[in-house]
Amino acid sequence: MKIKAQISMVMNLDKCIGCHTCSITCKNTWTNREGAEYMYFNNVETKPGIGYPKHWEDQNHWKGGWILKDGKLQLATGSKGNRLMKLFFHPEQPELKDYFEPWTYDYETLIHSKRKNNQPVARPRSLITKEKMEIEWGPNWEDDLAGGNTARADVNLQKMGQNIALDFHDIFMKYLPLLCNHCLNPACVASCPSGAIYKRDEDGVVLISQDVCRGWRHCVPACPYKKIYYNWQTNKAEKCVFCYPRLENGLPQICADTCVGRMRYVGVLLYDMDKVEAVASTENPQDIYDNMLDVLLDPHDPAVAKAGKEQGIPDNWIKAAKESPVFRLIKEWKIALPLHAEYRTVPMVWYVPPMSPILHKQAASVHFPEAEAMRIPVAYLAQLLAAGNEAVIRRVLDTLLDLRRYMQMRTHGEETAEFEAKYGEHTLYDMYRLLGIAKYRDRFRIPAGVNASQEEKRLHQGVGGFSDCAFGGCGGSAPSASGCNGCAGGGHE
Repeated sequence: MKIKAQISMVMNLDKCIGCHTCSITCKNTWTNREGAEYMYFNNVETKPGIGYPKHWEDQNHWKGGWILKDGKLQLATGSKGNRLMKLFFHPEQPELKDYFEPWTYDYETLIHSKRKNNQPVARPRSLITKEKMEIEWGPNWEDDLAGGNTARADVNLQKMGQNIALDFHDIFMKYLPLLCNHCLNPACVASCPSGAIYKRDEDGVVLISQDVCRGWRHCVPACPYKKIYYNWQTNKAEKCVFCYPRLENGLPQICADTCVGRMRYVGVLLYDMDKVEAVASTENPQDIYDNMLDVLLDPHDPAVAKAGKEQGIPDNWIKAAKESPVFRLIKEWKIALPLHAEYRTVPMVWYVPPMSPILHKQAASVHFPEAEAMRIPVAYLAQLLAAGNEAVIRRVLDTLLDLRRYMQMRTHGEETAEFEAKYGEHTLYDMYRLLGIAKYRDRFRIPAGVNASQEEKRLHQGVGGFSDCAFGGCGGSAPSASGCNGCAGGGHE
């Protein structure tokens, strides 16, 4: 058992109001510069819809994530030989038209226009070509289902194999915030020819080394969530960095910190790295979610805590894992689900499925609906969050309905002792407090400070070069952070 720590995020979709505050604050913090105008590390989509970039969920076209071939994992973009043939041009990567052409307006016209009979107009101008343009698409073009008929082209609707009622009375929609999932089995890391993408050992954040990146762009199509972008100005790849400078100081990501709906939770998970490959290699995609739960370890288990400490996880990280709100939502209560687990990347950003209004035809006769009576079809949520397994969605929605019934009985002073639910009264009330009225400290449990062992590794960076050492060069004299004293000084652990 090889225990690692992972900073994870859970989003309660029931509380997302679609205000895009997270997108704007992230944009102003990270991609407000030349070459990154079209990038949104965090964006909020309205579902059903084709998304940003267009049809990003259609892996038959984009070839993102992993597939099983003869029982072994392989990048969907192809074998090593196939990817070598596409080294200088990758046909499956999105183009600018699949995202949108960023624009600004001729505000100077409004300020310096001469006196005319007609009011001056600030016309759109491309931020890339600087030429006048017609606006045809944008990153939130489908906001609140206002994008025309694109909702029917949603890949998840097509997979359901049935007609969905999009009539006015029974139409449904939901908001879906998206960002890099900082996966345990990231396809982007495996696809990079330069080895520029890596997963940090101390907190699991996936980053791109701008010094090593050579702009091959194989990571862009390899990411099934299309959360890696190419900067045309620097010729480097860029992605969400999970606001790691803030995490190192015990602060949540800027998107989570500024969330108006307070629907984001951030905390530490402990997982068994030795099981990740087996989970990603699960034959039936609908079983991946259950196997992902097996990878996550219980920090309250003394054996896990002891083994984690022996393997270098600091005490404050183990303490944060025990107090982690994401552990309760994901592992303990099992009401948070991964987005498109069938991509086999083992994502670490999870979602609590949204409740929704009752169907119009049942509104008059149903007080507390069952999952099937809600406007958002169970089958649709299953395609998004459970690889098509509707039983998982029904279980989660039933738990949330139990919570709603219990709190109504409690609020109106009704007897709750005989209330039948999967979880007891104390658990349901704790669930209500976390999902409904949690304070800042309850939603974010992030250990502050730099791991001492990581600081030691930074101090020893550059002291060893290439040598005859089979392990990559320890210099033969200088001690390394792993305890190696050089080939002549006692060998390697």
